[in-house]
Amino acid sequence: MNTDKVLDAKGLSCPMPVVRSKKAMDEIKTGQVLELHTTDSGALNDIPAWARSANHQVLDHQEENGVYKFWIQKG
Repeated sequence: MNTDKVLDAKGLSCPMPVVRSKKAMDEIKTGQVLELHTTDSGALNDIPAWARSANHQVLDHQEENGVYKFWIQKG
């Protein structure tokens, strides 16, 4: 998947992955994609909820060796 920005939030706990994601989204244009990497399992609920409330779309998410990866398109 093509991404426009990658955010490494590994090792950060709630709410920092959401806070950093919001800041990263402010730096990209509508329609561009942010790839987020986090080790916080709470992100499985927090990131999709935040994305919906901010009018963004989670295109995909995967878990790989304890790292949760999200691809979020800016709305």
